[in-house]
Amino acid sequence: MRAIWKGALTFGLVNVPVKVYSATEDHDVSLHQVHNKDGGRIRYQRVCEIDGEVVPYSDIDKAYDDGDKTVILTKEDLASLPAEKSREIDVVEFVPSEQIDLLTLDRAYYLEPDSASPKAYVLLRKTLEQTDRTAIVRFSLRQKTRLAALRVRGDVLVLQTLLWADEVREAAFPSLDESVRISAKELELSASLVESFSSDFDPEEFTDEYQEELRTLIEAKLEKGDAVDTAETFGEQEEEAGGEVIDLMAALRASVEKSRAAREGDGSKTAGKTSGKKDAEGSAKSDSKASAKKPAAKSSAKKPAAKKKAS
Repeated sequence: MRAIWKGALTFGLVNVPVKVYSATEDHDVSLHQVHNKDGGRIRYQRVCEIDGEVVPYSDIDKAYDDGDKTVILTKEDLASLPAEKSREIDVVEFVPSEQIDLLTLDRAYYLEPDSASPKAYVLLRKTLEQTDRTAIVRFSLRQKTRLAALRVRGDVLVLQTLLWADEVREAAFPSLDESVRISAKELELSASLVESFSSDFDPEEFTDEYQEELRTLIEAKLEKGDAVDTAETFGEQEEEAGGEVIDLMAALRASVEKSRAAREGDGSKTAGKTSGKKDAEGSAKSDSKASAKKPAAKSSAKKPAAKKKAS
């Protein structure tokens, strides 16, 4: 496999350099369009509508048309966007794995550790396994900002891109609004039918019959001599540099301390406001000092506990 992207997973101050690989591939037989009279290859050309000339790919830019004006976006314009420059896969949050809707799952990628020591990589993998959590991450790839789920598959971290919320259509079918009555007998028979088909899923047991038949047909034509010579040219992709490793334990401690300090700072502000309010109330009341201090102590004990629960 060839790495399609290099960067670093980041959560807190922990940096995990990784290489990204496509986890899936298309097994379909590649077919071309040809002229049915002589078998000549049909090729598409990029022709400019203004001068009629064929334009090489290197001279093509992208554009947006709002109906009245056209804005041309050069390769330099697109490369200058901050999101496109980023080489980090930022962990946004860790969520219970069952909260990931399967409908939103898109392309899958394998992540390989890209450092002298895979310790940070293995630590993150084991943490996800033990907590039964999935990391929601954000990163940029091929001029798109992507949301993805980071999960564990065997010993490997898998990055699976997610569709954005507005890309999932709502299923609103009027026919399902009608009340449908299902009898106990119908449900029993349906369950019995399901049981008769019950099994453990093994993807190796299933094959793409159409592609197998297509390959058989192609081999038969090759054996008969019913073929013409062809030449295919494939481009190479350049690999890009990955991130640097920082001290793992130091990063973990710093991240925890930073988070704890933020929580304690919020707690002291809340306690200060509460204390000031209680002092004002105490001076305005004519009750004894003992009775005035007792509620304040009770309130002060409750506030940090509530803050801890919220965090």
